[in-house]
Amino acid sequence: MTRTVGQVPADVEEASRWLAGRVVRTPVLRSPVIDELAGARVLLKAENLQVGGSYKMRGALRAVGRLAAAGDTGVIAQSTGNHAVAVALAARQHGLAATVVLPVDAASTKVDRARAAGARVVFAGTSVEERVAVAGGLSDESGHQVVDAYDHPDVIAGQGTASLELIEDAARVGTPLDALVVPVGGGGGVAGACLAAAGRGIEVYGVEPVGCDSLARSLAAGVRVPVVPSPTIADGLRPSCVGELPFAIVRDSLRGVVRVDDEEIAAAFRLILTELRVLAEPSGAAGLAGALRLPPVGDRQRTVGVVLTGGNVEAALVARLMAPRSADLAGEGVAA
Repeated sequence: MTRTVGQVPADVEEASRWLAGRVVRTPVLRSPVIDELAGARVLLKAENLQVGGSYKMRGALRAVGRLAAAGDTGVIAQSTGNHAVAVALAARQHGLAATVVLPVDAASTKVDRARAAGARVVFAGTSVEERVAVAGGLSDESGHQVVDAYDHPDVIAGQGTASLELIEDAARVGTPLDALVVPVGGGGGVAGACLAAAGRGIEVYGVEPVGCDSLARSLAAGVRVPVVPSPTIADGLRPSCVGELPFAIVRDSLRGVVRVDDEEIAAAFRLILTELRVLAEPSGAAGLAGALRLPPVGDRQRTVGVVLTGGNVEAALVARLMAPRSADLAGEGVAA
């Protein structure tokens, strides 16, 4: 297993080599309209087009692959949806049994995807604490290991490969990144981004929904600070506390956290759909919402990379977000 503390960029590079050919190297998209709104050159990594519909496939496949190689016969995961889907798909690839624990109000799209991948689906309350408790009990009963959605070294390294590819592709076309923006739930993705960007002179920013800002509060306090997550349309960004390992990685390397509200997330969602012609879920669109809030730097046009983390979204929510004015978005959104 990789180290549980003191992770280094080599973990992400090693994961990238292992994942080559196992995941899609998703395209990088750009829109002149988005560039103008941001006052920057914005490059968007379309992980909504990844296998399983999100970048969670990277971390899940890396972690499950290691367990399979070690002789494990099954895995357990808990999440609001995308990580569970990814673990189910990874387990199927490696011939392992999978049990996933989802909230009772999980998006039906994600529930259906997990079941289609062959996973046993167990529902547990609406909070991460309830899901963690149930997942732990199932692990004790079965002997199968829990693949945590963000507090796991292989998951962090795998998630970081999306940022690494974006960094590499931007440099290859002559527009190296000045900043990198990643939505934050439990912090695995942004921790992986910090590892991928280490030593490259790239500022890394996290993005959290207003009221779901455990990372921002934790950075200010110097210790992890739990929150009672507020309702938001970004259902994947509602853990009650940033993970222990992600926080240890980002606390001294993250440039900052941008808080965005549901109206800003909805506006970013519409931009992605209308300008890039791809469908991102609100949790993924939050990254662009944050990038649009970054202050300009002098007269130079900088290049900002954004990871569009996923695209699994309910059709009914798409319809509401595309309405001219979406009233009470948080109340109508998918809770987690």
